[in-house]
Amino acid sequence: MDIFSHAFWSAVAAKSANSKIKPFKKRPMNVGWATIWGVAPDIFAFTPVIISVALSFLLDGGNISAFKIDRPSDIEPMGADTLFIYRLTRQLYDIGHSAIIFAAVFAIVALLFRKPKWVMLGWLFHILIDIPTHSYKFYPTPVFWPLSSREFNGISWATPWFLILDVSAIIIVSLIYFLKRKKRI
Repeated sequence: MDIFSHAFWSAVAAKSANSKIKPFKKRPMNVGWATIWGVAPDIFAFTPVIISVALSFLLDGGNISAFKIDRPSDIEPMGADTLFIYRLTRQLYDIGHSAIIFAAVFAIVALLFRKPKWVMLGWLFHILIDIPTHSYKFYPTPVFWPLSSREFNGISWATPWFLILDVSAIIIVSLIYFLKRKKRI
């Protein structure tokens, strides 16, 4: 899924948990931090390639031909297996999109702070959303990495009908939230 949708749905999940799950009613999750955790896997994975493309653009006078990037509904970028930056991006993607890595980090943080940091569930929520919204063609989600290289062939989030459905759901949920705040629902 795209990063803006991840941010929105992570915020909605945190707000919903705060209003519906008993422990969070007493001590609500910080929605902002849950949202940051909800976009963290993509920021972690794609920041190096974005910086690399930007630097190449600035230093090579706008020549970014080595960084041919297709649409997410097509295939991973040309040269993804040969250019170091794309190999790095793929490795970071695998790390950040693994439920195994999430569980290990979540457990370590819980031990360090002597209590679970529930806002980190935004990260797990990101992984769970990506499983059905990425196809084999564009960064399939390696949910069990490094224990397994199994990936799932979902529907690309860039498929037009899915994008329309996602944006429509975002608008509807936003409208409901706005009307509830104004006490019109």
